[in-house]
Amino acid sequence: MKKIQIAALGLLLVAAFSCKQTKKEEEKTEEAVATYSIVEDSTDVQFTAYKTTDKVPVGGTFQEVELTYTAGETPMETLDGLEFSIPVSSLFTNDPTKTRDPKIIEFFFDKMAETQSITGTFTFKDDKSCAVQLSMNGMSTELPMEYEITDDNHVNFSGVMDLKQWNALDALASLNEACKILHTGSDGVSKTWEDVAIEGSILLEQK
Repeated sequence: MKKIQIAALGLLLVAAFSCKQTKKEEEKTEEAVATYSIVEDSTDVQFTAYKTTDKVPVGGTFQEVELTYTAGETPMETLDGLEFSIPVSSLFTNDPTKTRDPKIIEFFFDKMAETQSITGTFTFKDDKSCAVQLSMNGMSTELPMEYEITDDNHVNFSGVMDLKQWNALDALASLNEACKILHTGSDGVSKTWEDVAIEGSILLEQK
């Protein structure tokens, strides 16, 4: 009887160990397939342009951004190859007179070729820098950017566009002419700067 009890106890220990081992293997498998995705409607794209020789900032945002990506096991895997399309019609500068936005579209974006939308693809180089192959005015040029991932999985991007790299100086001159008085400083010079600061953010979630 004692031998039977010992044997039964041994079987129970083996079964218990096997269950624990199977459970750990399942947990490892679940961890391995966990993926990061972008929280819907969490994308924020802002820009800062500058006017007058004093370089007075004029901020704005785009209210619509379409994203195409593949969920990955790490934030970088998810973001690398991310494609976006931004309709220029979604421009919003919070101008109380409601005249600035249509003026920017008419005298800047409409003066470019094939620019109903600004499109681009992200490439990630390391844990601080990335680049966007950005298409605008019928041209595709790399825009270097920096990024950081916060503890709550917000990814913040920043960079500076030089509009001449997209052959957009004629469009910029058109906008400056349309806004000549508003872009004239105390020195009597009307100026719209060719550098535009870009900031963006998205929120990732792990599933």
